[in-house]
Amino acid sequence: MTIENQANILTTRVESILYYAQPFLNNEHRAGWIGGNAPDFFDDQSELIHEGNQKYAFYLSLNHPFKPERMISIFIPEERHTYLENNIYPHCPIKVIEHPVSAESMRDSFTHKDLIKHSISHGERSKDEESMEQPFLIKVGGNPRLIQDEDYYFAELKKGALSFFFQVEEDGYPETLIREDGDYPFGYGSLYIFAKMGTELEHPVAGFCQFS
Repeated sequence: MTIENQANILTTRVESILYYAQPFLNNEHRAGWIGGNAPDFFDDQSELIHEGNQKYAFYLSLNHPFKPERMISIFIPEERHTYLENNIYPHCPIKVIEHPVSAESMRDSFTHKDLIKHSISHGERSKDEESMEQPFLIKVGGNPRLIQDEDYYFAELKKGALSFFFQVEEDGYPETLIREDGDYPFGYGSLYIFAKMGTELEHPVAGFCQFS
């Protein structure tokens, strides 16, 4: 991706990249996956993810849209109340980790009990204004599509010079992604990821989650 295209997505924000979940895609045609097992990068790193009695489950992995050799993986607490009650940075306990590109593990030690694995398709560029009216699983860049447009969600993020990176939208889940007796992790809402936007995009964090 050219510097100009990246600027359109992350600086002027006139464009965004939209991703979708599909049941079956091979590695050549996918940009990551949601549900299923965590990347094998985490096979021997449970101490990096779990914190004391707080256990985490794997949510998704996305190939970094601006760093071809990197991925971003998200882990969420198994106890939903911990992030439903603390859903705004810097108190949001959801973990966002950038790491080398890795295959899906054969181990199910982090697998989320309510999610059926789906592939994430390669991103499609969209005019940001148009993306506000389109369905998607993930939206990178542009402006966030908010459920609640309140300043307090952004207050601490602005102090830390963190800018919107991408969001995961549960309205974009296929019907086949949640198990029949399962729950939507974010109550049919959205998770918003922010990052430092310097010469490189660094330190992605969970900015906040919003619930329908």
